[in-house]
Amino acid sequence: MRKGSLKIAVIGGGSSYTPELIEGFIKRFHELPVSDLYLVDIEAGKQKLEIVGALAKRMIEKANVPINLHLTLNRREAIENADFVTTQMRVGLLDARARDERIPLRYQCIGQETTGAGGFAKALRTIPVILDICKDIEELAPNAYMINFTNPAGIVTEAVIKHSQVKTIGLCNLPIGTKMQMASLMDTEVSKVEIEMVGINHLNWTTQIYVDGKNVKDEILQKVSETKGITVKNIPDFGWNLDFLTSLGALPCSYHRYYYMKEKMLEEQLESLKAKGTRAEAVKKVEEELFELYQNEQLAEKPAQLEKRGGAYYSEAAVNLMASIYNDRKDIQTVNVKNNGVITCLPDDVSIEVNCIIDSNGAHPVAIQTPLPPQIRGLLQVVKAYEELTVTAAAKGDYHAALQALSIHPLVGSANMAKKLLDDILEENREYLPQFSAVLGEI
Repeated sequence: MRKGSLKIAVIGGGSSYTPELIEGFIKRFHELPVSDLYLVDIEAGKQKLEIVGALAKRMIEKANVPINLHLTLNRREAIENADFVTTQMRVGLLDARARDERIPLRYQCIGQETTGAGGFAKALRTIPVILDICKDIEELAPNAYMINFTNPAGIVTEAVIKHSQVKTIGLCNLPIGTKMQMASLMDTEVSKVEIEMVGINHLNWTTQIYVDGKNVKDEILQKVSETKGITVKNIPDFGWNLDFLTSLGALPCSYHRYYYMKEKMLEEQLESLKAKGTRAEAVKKVEEELFELYQNEQLAEKPAQLEKRGGAYYSEAAVNLMASIYNDRKDIQTVNVKNNGVITCLPDDVSIEVNCIIDSNGAHPVAIQTPLPPQIRGLLQVVKAYEELTVTAAAKGDYHAALQALSIHPLVGSANMAKKLLDDILEENREYLPQFSAVLGEI
């Protein structure tokens, strides 16, 4: 990695999230000296790329940092000789997300962007594109790190691990958000909080919580059961029962509500669908407002309204990870990496989300302090098996792997339901699933 001269390519540069990422690069320029920043998108995203790019340029000029900003539709140009390639894309845009949320609800199943049948559909569209990007990285920037923020982040990371040679680390803002919530609950600085997170992306458990070296997990579980607001923006704030938390012996992440409160969450989604549509449709309105703001030539900073979009602390997590690799920091961050025996009840070649030491050679998982009890191990193994099958289905166009993936997912529940969901997902995403072309001819 070239000291003092970094090239970073952002795949999906026209995303509404990009101003937050730009803010992160500006704030941390002293420790991550980016010389060339490429924002790259596809033809369909050209207008958004130009709008976001103009705002990014104003932000960089206002901050007076020497980052050379490039906007391009040429992915290979952006990737060539890059030190980092970040991915933040949505294949099919928000219209595809709306379908991901509506199709499961059609059959009285949870409809969510990254979890269950909705996350499965997104993975089928996304993995082939990501693996194509990996081919470019292998050829044009073999030493680059791919920092993947594209959902479903854990499944996408696993696909890269299994089907490419690219050095990849999957990233989610949920772990850093959890740490900040714990600091708030304990009325302390986030720097004084240490947590152990174990699991997979959007299905992880906080098994240890320390403040100033003192184990405060039991106190935190008590406080969480009495407190609202321990969730992320796109998940309803249904509280946790203390007996349940005590028996679990860990703090579940926000997405666990889809598993542990399935009936309640489904009821809320169906009511919301009737009243105001899907979350995707709400996000679409927010994005329209954001891009209107972004076009204001007087705007030269990330607008506060971006917080409505979700993805809080995205730039904090992403730029912090790159800075730690660049500076060989050897600090601890919670990221998605290859298991390699860290979680003993899972295969070695799958992706997991755990605490890792970050240095110039990437992310190295820390040994887990807490043996996983059956109440955690059981759900974890089932959902990981679903993820393994989903990677196979997406990478190879394997209909049978896809059917089995949905059949075993806890939010689907039956082979008969899985078959209906799968056929609808394939049919309604036909233009984005060339790997299933032979099967689609029969549906």
